[in-house]
Amino acid sequence: MNKKFRQYIGIAVAVLSYYIVHEGAHLAVALWQGVFKRINLMGIVGAQIDVHAHMMTNTQMGIFCIAGAIATLFAGWLLAIMAGPICHIKSKIVKACAWYMSIILLILDPIYLSVFYRFVGGGDMNGIVRLIPETSVVIIAAIIGVVNILIIWKVLYPKYKQSFTE
Repeated sequence: MNKKFRQYIGIAVAVLSYYIVHEGAHLAVALWQGVFKRINLMGIVGAQIDVHAHMMTNTQMGIFCIAGAIATLFAGWLLAIMAGPICHIKSKIVKACAWYMSIILLILDPIYLSVFYRFVGGGDMNGIVRLIPETSVVIIAAIIGVVNILIIWKVLYPKYKQSFTE
């Protein structure tokens, strides 16, 4: 299998994994809180968990909204911790998927919560601010984003680069 094809498969799997982890966390919290309404499929943009917001307290909405970001960070950190064993797998397609999943899971939500939420109507930030002040969320997300980028650059990239040359 050629390199370009592996990259495309890896990116597609990473994006799908992101939605499963992020929206899956929202779904789990909505079901736990008893406020799940439906899953809205939004074409190429992905999916969104819809809830009965009128039945939720500020704390419940904050927990619901922050759950996706926390889940993606934990999944990304788990992949980072498992990078050594993953890099010993013979399959280059599995390694490509893990590489791109690591990148997306580690940086997408921190970048969104520190910068891009302003340009798309707020999204999860609209609920998170019911728990934590917006400025604090932005600063924490930015710090986590910088740390995760350093982890990708200084730890993961060298491991994966070496594993693909073997």
